[in-house]
Amino acid sequence: MIRWISVFFLKLALGLFALSLLLVVLFKFVPVPVTATMVMDGYGITKDWEPLSDIDRNLVRAVIAAEDGKFCSHEGFDRKAIEDAIKSNAKGGRIRGGSTISQQTAKNVFLWQGGGYFRKGVEAYFTFLIEKAWGKRRIMEVYLNVAETGIGTYGAEAGAQRYFGKPANSLTTLEAARMAAALPLPKERSVKNPTGWLRGHGNTIAARIGQVRRDGLDACVYE
Repeated sequence: MIRWISVFFLKLALGLFALSLLLVVLFKFVPVPVTATMVMDGYGITKDWEPLSDIDRNLVRAVIAAEDGKFCSHEGFDRKAIEDAIKSNAKGGRIRGGSTISQQTAKNVFLWQGGGYFRKGVEAYFTFLIEKAWGKRRIMEVYLNVAETGIGTYGAEAGAQRYFGKPANSLTTLEAARMAAALPLPKERSVKNPTGWLRGHGNTIAARIGQVRRDGLDACVYE
């Protein structure tokens, strides 16, 4: 009996491993059709996949400025953010915004929202795979097409049309910055008419877009 159970779980593990590799390879070339977050969204799904060439570079720079300034220099994980999280947890505190764009992409495509050590562990596994198999440009392309950009709205194109009535390839610096500022909480943060802290945060991201451009922090996406 014990032998049978062991064989069963071994086959299950090998099957899941093979499936994960298949999906990673498939989505390197094929648009991601749907994610768990989309399926579980009670507000429906509005999305329109666009290649990165049809997404304004301002938005790429904005999400790097807002979410992951080291996107082009790390291999999927921001070690300093991890170290800060460990120190914060040891003190009983909490770290925010530690996930890289690569980690967020892995979570959005292959997993579910919410925390937990198990999910974070699987997220790390998929992050490693997409960094090796996809490369930075594809990671950014997928991220900007599956990220939740509003209530029932997913991806840069749907978000740009929703808020500004224009395609994602013609966003201004400020428009891109405001979309990036809302990304962590798109159902709660206003993109079109932000006020208070959120408005200031968007303006800060807009200013940082220039730094991303000057320092070539988005170079890996376009090389």
